[in-house]
Amino acid sequence: MPAGVPSGTYGIPQVFRILHVSTGNVCRSPITERLTRHALVDRLGHRRAGGLVVESAGTWGHEGAPMEEHAAAVLHEYGADPSGFLGRELLDEHVIRADLVLTATRDHRAQVISMGHSAGLRTFTLKEFTRLVRAIDPATLPDPDGEGGVVERARALVRAAAALRGWLLAPSAEADEVYDPYGAPITYFRSVGEEIHTALDPVVTALTGVPART
Repeated sequence: MPAGVPSGTYGIPQVFRILHVSTGNVCRSPITERLTRHALVDRLGHRRAGGLVVESAGTWGHEGAPMEEHAAAVLHEYGADPSGFLGRELLDEHVIRADLVLTATRDHRAQVISMGHSAGLRTFTLKEFTRLVRAIDPATLPDPDGEGGVVERARALVRAAAALRGWLLAPSAEADEVYDPYGAPITYFRSVGEEIHTALDPVVTALTGVPART
């Protein structure tokens, strides 16, 4: 495709890429990636969810490593699929391609932004993005059933969240952190999984315009 031509121009479907980032890419970011994918398909179906591509990587990623066993177990408990996962080290190309980067901690966010590529306006911690999304009126976002679909809605959501960031601060530094469960027992992994699941729910609702099933 010629440089500068938007996707979709030559029949190439538009996509919106979400990149989840943690440290080793074997615990937190795999859980977040697969829970996000599961929630998107649950609300949109496989065909419509295909416009939102969800990936993950680690700032010290264990390249080619399997997901940590407890992380996979937690995903099974949520009905999500952990199969086929391989860890990745975060590379410039991942950040360049991502339309939204969601990190486990503020340190991860800082590391992504330090890589450049104008990443600042599209990089948030997961919990930070959740807090900002909760303050956005969904009526101001494009209709997910409109011409641009969920891709245009997602792009508008990121712009709106970035505009709010300086106005809606966290009550504490810890409020924006998802701590690393690596090496911890399954009970701690479950608590981290619940944190991530809770943070993702309003994000997926805002992205899709479809609330979670009750």
